[in-house]
Amino acid sequence: MSRTNYHFTSESVSEGHPDKVCDRISDTIVDAYLAEMPEARVACETLATTNRVVIAGEVRGPDAILSKIEGLTRKAIHDIGYEQAGFHWESARIEVLLHAQSADIAQGVDAAGNKDEGAGDQGIMFGYACRETPELMPAPIYYAHKILKLLADARKSGAAAMLGPDAKSQVTVEYQNGKPLRATSIVVSTQHIDDGMTSEDVRAVVEPYVLKALPSGWVNGHTEWHVNPTGKFVIGGPDGDCGLTGRKIIVDTYGGAAPHGGGAFSGKDPTKVDRSAAYAARYLAKNVVAADLADRCTIQLSYAIGVAKPLSIYVDLAGTGRVDEAKLEKVLGEIMDLSPRGIRQHLGLNKPIYARTSAYGHFGRAPDADGGFSWERTDLAASLKSALS
Repeated sequence: MSRTNYHFTSESVSEGHPDKVCDRISDTIVDAYLAEMPEARVACETLATTNRVVIAGEVRGPDAILSKIEGLTRKAIHDIGYEQAGFHWESARIEVLLHAQSADIAQGVDAAGNKDEGAGDQGIMFGYACRETPELMPAPIYYAHKILKLLADARKSGAAAMLGPDAKSQVTVEYQNGKPLRATSIVVSTQHIDDGMTSEDVRAVVEPYVLKALPSGWVNGHTEWHVNPTGKFVIGGPDGDCGLTGRKIIVDTYGGAAPHGGGAFSGKDPTKVDRSAAYAARYLAKNVVAADLADRCTIQLSYAIGVAKPLSIYVDLAGTGRVDEAKLEKVLGEIMDLSPRGIRQHLGLNKPIYARTSAYGHFGRAPDADGGFSWERTDLAASLKSALS
């Protein structure tokens, strides 16, 4: 029997965190290729350190994009807000080492004759949903993201102009009877521009945004606070710590509340099932919970490189289900085409919609009118209910 009374912690990092700077650049390049050629292939990795950005990987798309990548990278760094001596959008050295996609990989992925388009790699992908927030996300990661998004908005608007782009948050939530009750501890570490600011000064700036992010009554006199616990935090971003694409995969998903297959999302076009099948698994899990078939749902999908159909579909309703899990697995495979092509078509993934996913989580976000975060829709709920009635 699973525990019902416990504490659980998740962390988030801001768009200015070194790894997230790299995710943003990699996804900006994915968007650039998809905007020109919806069937483009991109596997892009970025490294960032003191006034240096290195971009490497494999692409298949218009050659003209290569000449635009340096400018797009500078714009991404500028949008994040880096204008410091050790990492500046205008003066950072940018090296682009992208080359053509491997023909051996392409032959397994491309459709040919009677062969449908195959998965871009083998792997396992997970999706998860629960009733802890209106967005059907685990509470700790959802509120950790929200704190940093509010701080970033305040920094960019000028309301908290003394803060820098680099920041981290961590929220520990107390659960009683399996439901989130309150925050027992809050951790926020944020870069600041003013060299003379103390931890107490930073807390005075940060605390109103934390209180705004969390539900009413979640913070009280017993909540433990740690704001910039090491003291001064002026040197931030890639100048303070080297960044790499794909190093924050738990931040990107469910904050550790659900399994992760291991593959990163950013820098990959949607033929890569690391990305698209993880989005599909979240979409299906969210629709299962939205249809009131369960209070919690974990879905695993597995693929082999070059093979179109998933090798397996696994569902775990954690004892909260109101339907048979084996029957649900069968229905999910029938209600949505889970081949790479089927996922992309159903969710409309061949669009430049990925740079916006690179910070504050890929899940729990409102669907955009242009197709961004389409995997957050709950438009399958009625069909699922009908199929299982």
